[in-house]
Amino acid sequence: MPLLKASPADQALLLDLQTLDTSVQQLAHRTRSLPEIAEIAAIDKQTQALRVRLTAEEGTFEDARRELTRIESDVEIVETRVKRDRDRLQTATSTKDIQALEGELAALANRQSDLDDIQLEVMDRVEQHGAVVSATQAEIDELAVRRAAAEASKEAGLVTIEGQRQHAIADRATLAAKVPADLLALYERQRDRYGVGASHLRAGVSSASGVALNGNDLAAVRAAAPDDVLLCPDSQAVLVRTAESGI
Repeated sequence: MPLLKASPADQALLLDLQTLDTSVQQLAHRTRSLPEIAEIAAIDKQTQALRVRLTAEEGTFEDARRELTRIESDVEIVETRVKRDRDRLQTATSTKDIQALEGELAALANRQSDLDDIQLEVMDRVEQHGAVVSATQAEIDELAVRRAAAEASKEAGLVTIEGQRQHAIADRATLAAKVPADLLALYERQRDRYGVGASHLRAGVSSASGVALNGNDLAAVRAAAPDDVLLCPDSQAVLVRTAESGI
């Protein structure tokens, strides 16, 4: 016994309604699967890894700079002592004092030479570490530019999709208003339960399930009146018969 009665034309409206509902679902899926979303996630992952690396590189760079500052301080101390001893040497009259000052100046000269070599080596390391930090920061900046472009593209895509979705929703509302209330309620109930509300029987195959009806089911369909509302035995969607149904 059929669930209810509805004209073949009214039943056929359900196929258009299902097409619109499927379109709305697909558009919702597109908003979650835009390629820019995955691109942004990948960029964020790369950026995070680079920031961790940058933190370590900046630490090494700062260590080298502190070492350079310490050496520069040592150089300044030695230069101050050299100047002091030279000034004293100019006024010294005692041979003992002169010998002591000359000995200290010789030692300071050796110390200054050693510090100069160390300073050059550390300055080189500071320059190298600074270049590494700058290169990593440049990578991060480049990713930020790429992310901004991807974000803008994503937003533009979402606006387009939302426009299409709203258009489909409006068309659906217009179409649903043409479907008899009891038939629409059945369609909505089956769609909520099973995911599909209407299935087109085409050449003996249900579009919702993609399965051909067996002999008994086809016999029952053939025996039904044109205005009988039937359900697909596999998908439980309203089974809509048309001239393409092959019955």
